[in-house]
Amino acid sequence: MNPKENLQKLNLELPKISTPGGSYISVNVRENIAYIAIQFPILNEEYLYQGRLGNEISNEQGYKAMELCALNVLAQVENKIGLDKIVGLNHMDAYFQSGDNWDNSPMVANGASDLFTKVLEEKGKHSRAIFGVEKLPRNFSVGLTTTFTIKTK
Repeated sequence: MNPKENLQKLNLELPKISTPGGSYISVNVRENIAYIAIQFPILNEEYLYQGRLGNEISNEQGYKAMELCALNVLAQVENKIGLDKIVGLNHMDAYFQSGDNWDNSPMVANGASDLFTKVLEEKGKHSRAIFGVEKLPRNFSVGLTTTFTIKTK
């Protein structure tokens, strides 16, 4: 199957792409590597999952927030490059803001990891890093950056 068929099979649609909130581009291609700028849990211009994990945001909501970030990544790739050009997802960096005693970041980051492997199959396997930060823009609970190897011809 291809990524678009997998999205349909999972009853998922790619969200409308969001525009950068600063002086940068959402997708930066250098030779055969695509760098995707940080994506947040935004669904068709609506800000979702705002707050701190372990306080206002549950583990399950955090998982869904990361899943939405991954869908936004795929929407950016589809818009700028095409999902059919993906050779593989190289790496993802997951960012989160949490309450003081919360420590379930691997489970929450799995929201993105699981989505990528369901949609991209073998091409979705990746390495990752997880970072707890004091503050994310717009009080988002999570954010996600990625790099892909892509076909250039």
